[in-house]
Amino acid sequence: MTQTQAQTAREILRKVRGVEIRTRRLVNDTLAGQYHSVFKGRGMNFDEVREYVPGDDVRTIDWNVTARTGKPHVKKYTEERELTMLLVIDASASGSFGSGLRSKRELAAELGSVLAFSAIRNNDKVGLILFTDAVELYIPPAKGRSHVLRLIRELLFFQAAGTGTDIVAALDFANRVTIKRAVTFLISDFCHALGTGSQLEKLRTTLRITNRRHDVVAVAVNDPREFELPDIGRLTIEDAETGEQAELDTSDERVRSGFAELAHGWRAGLRRAAASAGVDFLELSTDREYLGDLIGFFHLRERRRTR
Repeated sequence: MTQTQAQTAREILRKVRGVEIRTRRLVNDTLAGQYHSVFKGRGMNFDEVREYVPGDDVRTIDWNVTARTGKPHVKKYTEERELTMLLVIDASASGSFGSGLRSKRELAAELGSVLAFSAIRNNDKVGLILFTDAVELYIPPAKGRSHVLRLIRELLFFQAAGTGTDIVAALDFANRVTIKRAVTFLISDFCHALGTGSQLEKLRTTLRITNRRHDVVAVAVNDPREFELPDIGRLTIEDAETGEQAELDTSDERVRSGFAELAHGWRAGLRRAAASAGVDFLELSTDREYLGDLIGFFHLRERRRTR
C-alpha cells in the first residue's frame, strides 16, 4: 500500500467511525425503542387459541372456535424475533446537490446509518441496495457491527457508474432478491418522478406491488433550493442526471413563483401517489436536523397502528 493509499484508508476509517459514533448515540438515546415498537410489533406469528379472559382484546376473538365450543376463544400471537430491514438508496448524480451544510446524499447516508444501527440494536438483519439507473450494489441482509460498518462505508464512499435514476428497476430487484417480508426504506430525492404523469403512475404501481410483499416506507430527501429560487438575477441551472441546462431570471417574481408552484405541485403528486399505493411517506430536508422529523414519523405510525 502506498502512502497516499494509506492516508485515504485512514480518512475513510475516520469518517466511518465518526458517523458510527454520532448515529449510535442517536439510536441508543432515542430511536431503538421506537423502532422496536413501530416495526417489531408488525411481524406476528400465530401461536395458539385459548379461552377468552377479561382484559383480552376483543379484536383477537376467534369466532369459528367460539361458535364451535360455545365459549369465547381468542387467537394468541407471538412477536417475530427477527425482522429484515432493506435500505434501497438512490445514488444518482442529483444527490450531490446541497445548498447548505450537507448534500442530499450525505443526509441519506446518515439516515441509512441510523436505521441500520436501529435494526442491529434490535437483533435484526439489514441489507443495502444502491441504485442509479441500474442497481449498482447489493449487500444481502446480515447482522452485526462489522456488517453495518461496511454498509456505512459504502453509503459514504461508493462511486456510482450511472448518473440517472430508475426506482422501478431498484424495487423490482428488491422483490426478486428478498423473499422474506422486509421493512423496506426507499430513500431518494425522487427527481426522476417529477417529469411526466406516466412516470409518476409507473412509480405508484411499483410501490403498490412492492408494498404487498414488504412494509415500504418512502423517504424523500429534499433541499430547499429545489422549491424556492433566490432573487439573485440571471441563473443557469443544470440537471445533474441529464446535463440539460436552462437559464432563469430569478429577479423576475413571476419566474420565482412559477418555479415554486411547479415544484410544490410535483411533490404533492408524489405524496398522492405514495398514499394511493398504501406507502408511508416521509420528507426530510438538508437545511434542518432530521431527527425530529423521524421521531414524529415513528410516533404517527405507532398511533395509527394502535387505533
